[in-house]
Amino acid sequence: MRLLLLRHGQTPSNVRGLLDTAAPGAELTPLGIRQAEAVPDALGERAIDAVFVSNLRRTTLTATPLAAARSLEPTSLEGLREIGAGDLEMAGHHDAHLTYLHTAFAWARGRLAARMPGGEDGHEFLDRYDAAIADIAQSGAETVLAVSHGAAIRAWTSARVGGIDVDFVERSPLPNTGLVEVQGDPRNGWTLVGWPEGPVGGAHLDVRQDDPTGEPVDED
Repeated sequence: MRLLLLRHGQTPSNVRGLLDTAAPGAELTPLGIRQAEAVPDALGERAIDAVFVSNLRRTTLTATPLAAARSLEPTSLEGLREIGAGDLEMAGHHDAHLTYLHTAFAWARGRLAARMPGGEDGHEFLDRYDAAIADIAQSGAETVLAVSHGAAIRAWTSARVGGIDVDFVERSPLPNTGLVEVQGDPRNGWTLVGWPEGPVGGAHLDVRQDDPTGEPVDED
């Protein structure tokens, strides 16, 4: 199975640098809407058999243009939601961002007992994200678009996809509507196919900011 993991479009919380991870979450900004509207053409040559989203509304809003263009009905899986920020929810200062990301990448390095302050630990995150991916695999679709979230995509791929350098993922941003493509299945494992730079719709849709879940980890 080919699994296309797409980060949602830009939200007001992304612009403000807020750790907004609770349901139902923010809607898209005007830029986020344009990013979402660019997805159908950007993936126009790709055969996509099914679309999955998290329970946070920004993923459904991002998936809607492509789903409409392909006459597909997105399926919501709560397990695809963002890593919960716990006590850091709606925090906007850089130290909170670093705590959040350092915890997520501790899980990617096997330190699953590390717990987000007031939130989930690595076992809990990987168990529910793995369960969502297993549900996707059981759908029988050959190529799937799953619209998810920056930190969740980065942490899960770092922990579960062969050939990924965790240091690279930790240092690399995943912008809104950035795409990570993997191939495989839950039983035999996953390999990385591609990690392109920038939004799928092109560099003109890329606005860099102090983005809590998609930013590189940089303490300077």
